[in-house]
Amino acid sequence: MKPRKPQGSKDGAALDRLIEEITVDAYGDDEQLWAFRQVFEDNLDLPADGFVIGEPVSVTAIDYDGNERRGLTARCRREDGAEYVVALPEVEFPRARAGASYIAAYRRWLNLDPYPAEGKKDPRRRRQHKATAGDIDPGTLQELVVLSVTRSAARCRVPDSDRVITLRASRPWGIVPGELVTVQPRKQWRYAGHPYLSGDILSTRIDAKALDLEPLSLVPMGMWDPGEEYWGEEDEPIEEWAAPIIACGPRPMFEMEQVLPGHDPDDDPGEDPITRSNDLKDAGRRAEAAKILMELCEADLRCLDAHAHLGNFVFDLNPQDALRHYEVGLRIGELSLGSDFNGLLPWGLIDNRPFLRCMHGFALCLWRLGRFAEAALVFQRMLWLNPSDNQGVRFLIDAVKAETPWDVAVGNDR
Repeated sequence: MKPRKPQGSKDGAALDRLIEEITVDAYGDDEQLWAFRQVFEDNLDLPADGFVIGEPVSVTAIDYDGNERRGLTARCRREDGAEYVVALPEVEFPRARAGASYIAAYRRWLNLDPYPAEGKKDPRRRRQHKATAGDIDPGTLQELVVLSVTRSAARCRVPDSDRVITLRASRPWGIVPGELVTVQPRKQWRYAGHPYLSGDILSTRIDAKALDLEPLSLVPMGMWDPGEEYWGEEDEPIEEWAAPIIACGPRPMFEMEQVLPGHDPDDDPGEDPITRSNDLKDAGRRAEAAKILMELCEADLRCLDAHAHLGNFVFDLNPQDALRHYEVGLRIGELSLGSDFNGLLPWGLIDNRPFLRCMHGFALCLWRLGRFAEAALVFQRMLWLNPSDNQGVRFLIDAVKAETPWDVAVGNDR
């Protein structure tokens, strides 16, 4: 069976590559179905939280019995304990979570819409899996994934699941979405069907790998050749930062997937949630603006632009907190790159911009906090990823290498 290939679909191209990897040694539908079954067994830890027609379920098994017409099936358990079997394409995993891409690839292999729920319901308004008494042990320290934060509470997720719980603690605004927080529980209860936990926050850490997120896809966009770029007049020396980039020669370009929950790309660009948040911020309605960004993080922690703009919110007054917002976005984006990535993420490919904004904000905060060597390394990496330097890093890096304090450099610019 051959998957459909809609024109201009970057997601489709990534899924086609995944399908090819899964079925490369399988011939005929039966062998390919067994190959899909094996990839689920190897890459998806069960039980896993998912949805069937919008209803939260726990997927306890994925199987194939040799019936090609039936294909793969999933055994699901509802919140009331009832179990039933459905065709696997009926199951939806949150797109941010590991395993979602395999479901999408299987649906595409069947010539179905890979992400049927998208565009039909805003993921920020979708029913959520709720933590149960068995998910939290009040007698031991608990580590939770922070999804969003308000002045009085934090919405969190139980690690390795999609089950949410509201944390009541002193000073919850001191944590940021995407961090892991260690809590000493005091009390656990339910109100109006929603689970709550009160306790003391003992520590926080940033560990993108521990978030169990599906890495953002990278779409190949051709080759970049430094010989075709402008590096100054012929009689001018090549700048120090540019010399190793030119010497490396042609390198591949990529565009990173951009996640923006609740936004249809076909809608008016001025109506996306980030733009609405910025407009509210400019109008002095900061609480409403921040709420939109927090909702985006809660819907999908891979919304890098939400992390970048949350960092922008506090950049002027609190660079320590801004640093953490930017770093969360940066580390989540880095899940897609690996340690040996040697390509480009050009600013001109607009979906790369959220990641580059996180990098830029992170480096500026490091500089403001006097962490010059770290800031210089991030700036150098930005130039390597985006040699056209639309963010003006080349004008800053010398001051950072010279360990010129931020306030002095900014004062000189003014």
